Amino acid sequence: MANQAEHGGTIRVLHVDDQLDFAEMTTAFLERESDRFDTETVSSASEGLNRLANSTFDCIISDYEMPEQNGIELLRTVRREWPDLPFILFTGKGSETVASDAISAGVTDYLQKSSGTEQYELLANRILNAVGKAQAEQQIKTEQERSKALFNRLSQPAVEVRYEADKPMSGRWIQLWGGIRLQIRDDDRWLTWHTDCSW
Repeated sequence: MANQAEHGGTIRVLHVDDQLDFAEMTTAFLERESDRFDTETVSSASEGLNRLANSTFDCIISDYEMPEQNGIELLRTVRREWPDLPFILFTGKGSETVASDAISAGVTDYLQKSSGTEQYELLANRILNAVGKAQAEQQIKTEQERSKALFNRLSQPAVEVRYEADKPMSGRWIQLWGGIRLQIRDDDRWLTWHTDCSW
């Protein structure tokens, strides 16, 4: 299951790392950075996949080197089932090869573990940015699907727009309806826009 947090709401994070002491310390620092974080830790990729199948999360953090299945193998599995779920590889094994493989597999972000506490502030910012971007993209997709469904239900969809003769149509309106062939009927201070084409 995948669920995007509402703007400003709780962000559920699944942290997959076979070093549970480090994962729990990361959880403590993240929740200190922001009270929006609600972090759950598991010690293996298989446990992580089980939690994903039975609960909702907004972001995954994963180590690279783990028994049974490494972080990139977990990433590939996640992308097949949850293609839009933010996934951050947070690993102590930093190399160009690992980074390249992660990018090819569809990682959202890549961060190397370090010894200082600054890494947790950086990780928190990366999570917030990744989830925020995913939210925005999902909102756009949802609005597009709703608009498409509305127009598909109407044989001749019509939209009435308040018109002021001394003001041009807004750029946002033009962008929203760009690409649709329209017929205009000027009825005093109202315009009725008709389209005879489907999406």
